[in-house]
Amino acid sequence: MSGSRDKLSAEVVLGFLEDAEPWRLLSPQFPSKVGGKAAWLSLRGLPELPELECEMCRLPMVFLLQVYAPIFGQDRCFHRTLFLFCCKSPECYKCNDSRCMKVFRSQLPRRNDFYPFDPPPEDEPPSEPEPDSCVLPISGLKLCWVCGCPGSKACSRCHNVTYCGKHHQTLHWKHTHKRECCSQEASTAKGPLFLLPESELITEPEEDGKEEEEEKETEAEEPSLCPSLAEGLTETDLEEMAMHETEDNKVFQHFKKKIAPEPHQVVRYSRGGSPLWVSSQHIPSAQDVPPCLCGAQRTFEFQVMPQLLNSLQVDSTGNSIDWGTLAVYTCSDSCERGDQYCREFIWKHDFNSEQHLLNKNTNGTAHDRA
Repeated sequence: MSGSRDKLSAEVVLGFLEDAEPWRLLSPQFPSKVGGKAAWLSLRGLPELPELECEMCRLPMVFLLQVYAPIFGQDRCFHRTLFLFCCKSPECYKCNDSRCMKVFRSQLPRRNDFYPFDPPPEDEPPSEPEPDSCVLPISGLKLCWVCGCPGSKACSRCHNVTYCGKHHQTLHWKHTHKRECCSQEASTAKGPLFLLPESELITEPEEDGKEEEEEKETEAEEPSLCPSLAEGLTETDLEEMAMHETEDNKVFQHFKKKIAPEPHQVVRYSRGGSPLWVSSQHIPSAQDVPPCLCGAQRTFEFQVMPQLLNSLQVDSTGNSIDWGTLAVYTCSDSCERGDQYCREFIWKHDFNSEQHLLNKNTNGTAHDRA
């Protein structure tokens, strides 16, 4: 992550949000970041509609985050980035349903058509590329003015701006383009309020916890059922319910204890490791994670934490964009298919109602990492 290869060798690497100068979040810097427009790695073979549509509402998804995750010792993965997209419609966020999210993988060898052989300079380049450019360099691929994804549909009047589809063209027209069409302003104005707030993902290895011996101290007491609910249930039913609720609470307490030393973490990276679950329910089995199209099994790579929601400005009454954790699984061979972006697998894992309330009370306000 964040272009650092030695950090990836740690068992678990934590990601935190940090403000950054815009040029540091562009493709030539190989960033890990949240929000804004995707900083595409390969400049050919990008996913486009309908690949980038939500499978629930069929509207274009928004870029959520990307993680720069090269694999040491594999030349084809010298540069490697995972891109996560999500739907902006709160109604699509059903409990434990991942159809509102998609993840893609792109990778390149060190010697490629798009970037220099040597690492990018630490200082700002003398001629900064235009962050809102609607044409990818080298490949010449046109991008959507609204979301930064491939867009070949141009405004029929000015032909100066392009879109991924009708939905974003209409959004831009209503927001500003109706007033700016055929004027110089259209190519320089900032985009409509569709993108998520942009930040850099900076990383540090997770310190080995010494609190494991204290795990027993955090085990919750067995929950008791209210009398009205208990009436009419057999003794076996009551025992099974109590056992299930106790196990569910243990998993949640372990989750809270594990993240307590670094409560502002928004990503946990551990390729080949195991995710932290927020509940004992809906944990995927090996059969739930489909193999890659190449035939190789997928392995866990990173997870997105619920703390990220605090910075995305997506709170709404009633339905809301929400998750307990998002676990991303990728091809264990990190196969390549030419310049194409490879679709990977994501598992959305949600809190139960009591856990959600407790977690919101604990982490309900956004925090800036010092």
